[in-house]
Parts: sequence; C-alpha cells; structure tokens
Amino acid sequence: SRCRRPTMGLLKGIDPLLSADLLFILRSMGHGDSLCICDCNFPAFEVSGKTTSQRLVHVGGADLPQVVNAVCSVMPLDFFIEDPALHMAPQAGVSMPPLGTAVIADAQAAVSQHCPGMQIKGVERFEFYERARKCFAVVQTLERRPYGNVILTKGVVGPDGKDLKP
Repeated sequence: SRCRRPTMGLLKGIDPLLSADLLFILRSMGHGDSLCICDCNFPAFEVSGKTTSQRLVHVGGADLPQVVNAVCSVMPLDFFIEDPALHMAPQAGVSMPPLGTAVIADAQAAVSQHCPGMQIKGVERFEFYERARKCFAVVQTLERRPYGNVILTKGVVGPDGKDLKP
C-alpha cells in the first residue's frame, strides 16, 4: 500500500506535492527561468548553491514523474524557445540503462499531459550539470532510477489561463 500524504493545509485544485516552499519558488520564477527537478542521487545541494535563488526544495515520498506532473499542473512551459524541457542523457560512449529510459518516458508522459506535443530532449550528463547550475532553483525528489533529472523552462500564462504559444 502507498504511503498516505499528509492532508493538512491542502488547497483546492493544487497538487499536495506542491508545498508552500515549492509554490513560492514557482511563483517567484519569471518567464525564461528554469527549474531543475532531480533524482535522489543528483548533487542537489552543490548545484542549488549556484542557482539564481540558491534554493533547494526536497519533495519526499514522490518520484520524478509525480513531481513533474505537479509542477506542470501550475507552471506554463516556454513554447517560444527551442528546448523548454530537457532531461539528463549519458555522455558519449555510455548507453542509457533501461531504468533511465523508463523514468524519462514516465516524465515525458507527465509533460505531455499538460503540454501536448512538448518533447523532453536529452542533454549530455556534464552539460546538464552546467545548465542546472544556471537554473532558478533545484527540486529534489526521491526518484531512484538513474538519469531521473529534468530541467523545465517557465513560459507565460496567456489571457486564456493556458500556456501562451506563438
């Protein structure tokens, strides 16, 4: 049986994984700012110290796709740039392990639920670390599958309340 999430302080229509700290970060981000959502093995403390906000939020009891789903339920993605959704990929000469393929497929499904047609593109591991250091903040999940790391770039909420598209 799954662990029950605490129900104190819930808001209607807001995923309970979105804590006050995480909602503050998402609201503080402007369009073009990026958010790194990472697995439990990612060097989150070191990387977060170099981000714009120097903020690290831990989301306990959730894997990467659950947190990506929660974030994408309230944060628009940037349809005006080439790659608003990125995932960590192995460096040259290293194959993506099956569990890595699975976690990225699950994260892709979460993004597609909120942004149909949006593809998460792979970025080589060490380049991913550099991009993560330039993010607004880092959100660390309890994801244990390898390569369970994404960067999402915030877009604009249009007049209709949906992600603004060109």
